Order: sequence, then structure tokens, then C-alpha cells
Amino acid sequence: MLIASTALILSSCASTDKTILSTSLSNWQNISTFGNATLVNDEIHLVSKNNWFYLTKKQYKDFILEAEVMLPKLENEEPNSGIIFRGQIGTENNKKFAYGYQAEVDPTDRKWSGGLYEQSTPRQWLHPIHPKRSKPDSDFKQNLSPEWTNEKANALKRMDWNKYVIQAKGPELKIWLNGVLTTHVIDTKFAQGYIGIQHHGNRIKTDPTYAIKFRNIKITEL
Repeated sequence: MLIASTALILSSCASTDKTILSTSLSNWQNISTFGNATLVNDEIHLVSKNNWFYLTKKQYKDFILEAEVMLPKLENEEPNSGIIFRGQIGTENNKKFAYGYQAEVDPTDRKWSGGLYEQSTPRQWLHPIHPKRSKPDSDFKQNLSPEWTNEKANALKRMDWNKYVIQAKGPELKIWLNGVLTTHVIDTKFAQGYIGIQHHGNRIKTDPTYAIKFRNIKITEL
């Protein structure tokens, strides 16, 4: 049923104009003093020493976003990534940073890929609930799929391409990972903002071998 619902969502916008964001770097901006993005055969490869979001130049309000991500294989470390949406740009100590909703890419034993994190805000984990780092406020109205099931936990495929579908329509936010509906919440914190793809940072391994790769990034505005 969850896979079918993803297909229904995508088929409903098949006749609508989609903007492809991953075939050119001209759609993107680096607001930081670190991080590097390269275009390789219509894939965007990210490397960075620090936690970094590569943002679109345009802001989006209501949309369906599709993206595929592949994580590198690292010894003794699990690389972390995510997709920020309705992202904002803040400034601290004369340095810009991104904050906002984030669809998590989490290959650790915790298995929270497809969860909803709020980057660089006090609220942090909105779904699933973290025992210490979840502080939803009055803008968080409802969790319509609160249980973190085995199906959700095992939706991510290691060393393979993983497809995310994110639908933001008014306060209703949905995230699918490889056809599994992992997040469905009602939240009113952010109404529009930037799309961003993340490299969580690795101070040692910054050569292209350890790039986090994104492809087939498409957005349909609703």
C-alpha cells in the first residue's frame, strides 16, 4: 500500500512540469567557506571536511521532491547525509548556515533513515522521537505515522542508490524512502525555503572516493 501510494503521488504530477536540479550546478549555491560539489555524469558528488549543505538558489513552497542518494563505504565509520527542505539561511559569527526540515539519511545501527530532523534548531528530532534530542513546540501539530516500524527502519539500502520522495503541501509533510512512507506529520514552522543536499563532513577523507552522491533530483511545484 505504501509503495502504491508513492506511485500514485508521482503519477499525479507526471503531466506537470518538473524541474531537474541535478544535471547542472547552476541551480545551486554554496553559502559556506568549505565543501565542494562536482558534476559527474549527471550526478552531484559532495565532499566536505565539515557538516555542509549545498543549497538551491531558488526557494520552494509546496512541492514534490524526488532524489536518489548513495553513501560511500568507509572503514570504521558510517557516513551521514540528508536532504534539507524549506531550508532557511542564518548567520552566526559572520558565517552563514542552513537550518530547516531535513529528511535523514542514517546508515548507522539506529536506522532512522527517512526520519524528520530539524537542522540547527532546538527542536532537533521531530520523528522518530529521540530520548534526549526531541523538543517539538506548538508548531508541531500532529504525527500521523508515529510508530517507527521494522519496515521503516530497514528501508535504506547500503551501497546502493536510495530514492527519497518528499511532499510538502501546506503544513503536511511526507517522506518516502524506497517506496516506504517513513514520515507523515503536520507542522507549521516553515512555509517555504531552499532545498539542500548534505555532506555531514569528514576531516580526513575529503578526496572524491568518499563523496556522497546524488542524482535524479527533480522537483514539481504544486
